[in-house]
Amino acid sequence: MPASIVFFHAHPDDEALLTAGTMARASAEGQRVVLVTATDGAAGLASADMSAGGLGRRRLGELARSARILGVSRTDLLGYQDSGLDGHSPSGQGRAFCDVPSDEVAGRLRLILEEEGASVLVVYDEQGGYGHPDHKHVYRCGLAAAADSGVQRVFAVTAPREPFAWAVRAAGAVATFPAGFDPDQFEYAFTPNRLITHRVDVRDFCDFKRASMRAHTSQTTGASVRTLSALLKLPRPVFRSILGTEYYRRLR
Repeated sequence: MPASIVFFHAHPDDEALLTAGTMARASAEGQRVVLVTATDGAAGLASADMSAGGLGRRRLGELARSARILGVSRTDLLGYQDSGLDGHSPSGQGRAFCDVPSDEVAGRLRLILEEEGASVLVVYDEQGGYGHPDHKHVYRCGLAAAADSGVQRVFAVTAPREPFAWAVRAAGAVATFPAGFDPDQFEYAFTPNRLITHRVDVRDFCDFKRASMRAHTSQTTGASVRTLSALLKLPRPVFRSILGTEYYRRLR
């Protein structure tokens, strides 16, 4: 049986933005890729027509298409409520994911790790990337699950902090940020470059990454500036240059 790598993400489209190249490369190299997603992303932003019929249901369909593109062997949906950006806006009735006890989530994830005989678990960094409460909870729950399982290697997907902080400072010098946007959050987001332990070359898999991002059509529309939409407009050589490396920090 091929070695299993388990990627634990918070919402549909996180796998496309952060780890799609690594997932496609691992699958092409004969490793078994497992994707675990905590929520359906129902609190995400989308235009009215994309939200019709239930945004969560639509986003799970998008996730399934993305998984097929990336060669994912197994997809597990934990079914928790999307917490929203502030952590207090669950997408339905019940607890927001970030309020679910870590032990409960870790126990469910631990069963998947044991069933798979997983050799590697991928979570987020301690900051949750840009600070989303669900991403931070994935980090906490993932480490708790790994501590009592046979997983030997745990990695946090991340990005170098410095370019983001520099870009935000530069933007602030020439423009006014929208109300509610805190530019200081990027001074602490992601991971300092010196602490990144692994850089994965995924340039040969950028077409898979781009197709995975395109699968999440609900997250490319709406009045606000959308990250996926902006990245998909990049010319192919620029996309390959900017997104052709995925970054990780080894945690244990």
